[in-house]
Amino acid sequence: MKNIIILWLSVSLSYIAVAQVITVKDIETGAPLDMTTLSSVNPKAVTMTNAEGQADISSFVGAEKIEIRRLGYKTEEIAYTALAQVNFEVLLVVSTTVFDEIVVSATRWSQNSSDVPTKITVISAKEVALQNPQTAADLLSISGEVFIQKSQQGGGSPMIRGFATNRLLYTIDGVRMNSAIFRAGNIQNVISLDPFVIENTEVFFGPGSIIYGSDAIGGVMSFQTLTAQMSLTAKPSITGKAVSRYASANNENTHHFDINTGWKKWAAITSFTHTTFGNLRMGKHGPDEYLKTYTVQRIDSLDRVLENVDPLVQDPSGYSQVNLMQKIRFNPNEVWDLQYGFHYSETSAYARYDRHLETQSNGSPVYAVWNYGPQIWRMNNFSVTHTGNNVVYDRMTIRLAEQYFEESRIDRQLNASRLRTNLEKVKAYSANVDFEKSVNKHQWYYGVEYVFNEVTSIGSAINVKNGSPISVSDRYPASAWKSYAGYFNYQFVASKQLLLQTGVRVSGFNIQSDFSRHLDFFPFDFTSSSTQNANTTASIGFVYTPAETWKISVNASTGFRAPNVDDIGKIFDFGSGEVIVPNTSLEAEYAYNGEISVSKIFGDVVKMDATAFYTYLDNAMVRRAFQVNSKDSILYDGQLSKVYAIQNAAYGTVYGFNAGIEIKLPSGFSLSSRYNYQLGKEEMDNEEVKRSRHAAPAFGVTRLAYQKTSCLCNFMPCIMLR
Repeated sequence: MKNIIILWLSVSLSYIAVAQVITVKDIETGAPLDMTTLSSVNPKAVTMTNAEGQADISSFVGAEKIEIRRLGYKTEEIAYTALAQVNFEVLLVVSTTVFDEIVVSATRWSQNSSDVPTKITVISAKEVALQNPQTAADLLSISGEVFIQKSQQGGGSPMIRGFATNRLLYTIDGVRMNSAIFRAGNIQNVISLDPFVIENTEVFFGPGSIIYGSDAIGGVMSFQTLTAQMSLTAKPSITGKAVSRYASANNENTHHFDINTGWKKWAAITSFTHTTFGNLRMGKHGPDEYLKTYTVQRIDSLDRVLENVDPLVQDPSGYSQVNLMQKIRFNPNEVWDLQYGFHYSETSAYARYDRHLETQSNGSPVYAVWNYGPQIWRMNNFSVTHTGNNVVYDRMTIRLAEQYFEESRIDRQLNASRLRTNLEKVKAYSANVDFEKSVNKHQWYYGVEYVFNEVTSIGSAINVKNGSPISVSDRYPASAWKSYAGYFNYQFVASKQLLLQTGVRVSGFNIQSDFSRHLDFFPFDFTSSSTQNANTTASIGFVYTPAETWKISVNASTGFRAPNVDDIGKIFDFGSGEVIVPNTSLEAEYAYNGEISVSKIFGDVVKMDATAFYTYLDNAMVRRAFQVNSKDSILYDGQLSKVYAIQNAAYGTVYGFNAGIEIKLPSGFSLSSRYNYQLGKEEMDNEEVKRSRHAAPAFGVTRLAYQKTSCLCNFMPCIMLR
């Protein structure tokens, strides 16, 4: 009898050891579900299903509870040993009313959104495929909770909770994208991302400085690109997709392909996208002042103002873009995961359309040329993740990244001879080490970060009549921007209903600038500057879930934005007879935020949620009148101009709410709606308080959706895990 038991155990264990691939499917259609997240606490393990709905779960052996989550489906829980009873196949039930998605933006690690006291919105790859956005800026607008401003077709500047531009943070595959020249004016960096390779997008609302540091005041936009997938069998796995698209509104032509090749320990994914946008055609029922009645062309060495044959066509507004991505992944064993990623994006030059609409008092255009030059972004990213389950950490990730940014501005006024170009280049290097550790009811997230930016700025000009060079100033001084920080985040599960979270971050920054090249143009009394400071931010919040269908969370947090090179060293004319000059005495600005959120599900049919928030911005960096050598005006480009500089001279407030409802209707229909209201105010230079220009008007979105399903349960045995 003893020998029989030993033989039975041996056979069972060997069966379990071999059968380490799980398949996740839709219970109604039987279709495999990719991007399904599987996680367990003991042992600490996380994985995701591939295009065939399969995942290797060898690292989950012995787990008493494996949580299986996918956006739009009910979460299931099962022990590892129970999977053998269902042949390692799990069928998920569709549900549009859930609030327990997997998110990573809150701590850099995968966790249940119901364990996070801050509001996070997830935009899935499925939603992106359905909405088919032209750019990554359009992708963000899918959420109905991010307002996008566009001054030209090659643009897209997000606004979140009354903040925008350099008070919002972008991350790509966990790497900070914000550079030392992110400005207060509208920025277009998000269009460098390829929406076809975005695997998952998360929008973290409110200050995220504990994890992400400077700039994360209004929110964090976290983009995860496609992950190279391994083969789960002895044979190589090859998957991919190709897309061609045409849009009549702007004569868009897009061509994309990506291919993933996976082996047992190695995988690689390659992606390429090319897009051309023609001039955009506007709607015919808008105000007449929006019509473009003219175009400017240079003919026979003269600027000619010609009639626009079709005033509804925004001429010029077209451009083209190319995106390339290459990723390589290596899993030597179940505890190590090494990934390398290469991203490259380049646009053609494109017109800043709002400048081309500006006219003089006699009705003539102000500019013959006002273009953004090619916008280039490149990133090399290498990450190593180790599942240690030791005293120091359960999981550790090291991220090393190198980025290159290039942008330029090219302008010439009508009938003027000088064509000016400002070219900016930034080399950015970053290193992050992040740890996760859990013991019973306690969870720790902690890490360190170092960021270095090298800024090169070159101003040049030529005489278009004879091609001779003209001396002009640079936009920025040659600069080095450094940031270094350590953070600690702690979660305590007080009970099944109550979770507490608190965190702290200590950051330091340093800016070294050389103004030597500016002295030929401006009467500065210094040739270089050195600025350094330190910042401490903190947060505390709790999540209360009185029942599975209720979630109540309260959070208080602080955020900061350290001065960058654009704040301290910029020189440019932002208006006729007005020039902004460097100010080397800037300090960081701080945000203090409080919010409360409530979510409720009614009978698996209706889900409602609402979040109210209030943010106070102190020591705000704003443009104010300034003096150079005790003078309030200087000569700039041959014109006497009033002097301004960025200064810590104001405060601001933003408050508002966000609300949403999702309703499951009969026969496969569903209705969803979101509404956002925010009111931002800021102190002016005359101490009056007026509405902030970055606080978007009330906005929202309502969608009626239909999903057709065909149940295969009549033709195959179905086992649903509950």
